[in-house]
Amino acid sequence: MAFEPSPSAPPGRAATSQASSTEGVEGRRPPLPVKIVIAGGFGVGKTTTVASISEIRPLTTEAEMTSVAAGVDDTSYVPTKKTTTVAMDFGCVTIDESLKLYLFGTPGQDRFGFMWDDLSQGALGALVIVDCRRLDDCYPAVDYFEKLRLPFVVAVNLFDGSLPVGLSTIRWALAIEEATPLVTFDAREKLSVRDALLSVLDRALERARAGSQPSTGS
Repeated sequence: MAFEPSPSAPPGRAATSQASSTEGVEGRRPPLPVKIVIAGGFGVGKTTTVASISEIRPLTTEAEMTSVAAGVDDTSYVPTKKTTTVAMDFGCVTIDESLKLYLFGTPGQDRFGFMWDDLSQGALGALVIVDCRRLDDCYPAVDYFEKLRLPFVVAVNLFDGSLPVGLSTIRWALAIEEATPLVTFDAREKLSVRDALLSVLDRALERARAGSQPSTGS
């Protein structure tokens, strides 16, 4: 539907205003796409993390746990867990007009480890989720991203809303470098997940700035 210019408007004013408005919309750049990997052991809350913040219906590859899998995967701390991710979780969230995060959740079991290389390719950073009740399950993820040299943040999921051990103890137990951020969050809470993801962006930016500094060696 075309709008007629006002009779009192100077010739060409309406056309100029319409052109400027159109240029403003057409000239707006789409958000920069950034890939973030959501990783961690079995049942630590990766699928929940993606689902809590995704602005689209998350893509999941959940399969029911069989009696065989139940004998391999320890569900003692997550007794209500009836399904498990067998390939990946996917979701996205727009941070602002300039930035959009694409979230790729990894499967947690060792037998699906071959998926990690593909899911991590092209990622800016990773959020490694930890259940402090089962720290042994978190070592593979920490080791993987350290060897990959991909910036990552370790996020302790507060399953019961409390932290039974201190962060310094968790850092020591996982042998995490001091430069690697260690935070707490609740995978069920959107704002809490957002803050954890923003810490990954900050870590990646910090690493990029450090890498761009000129060498001071002789």
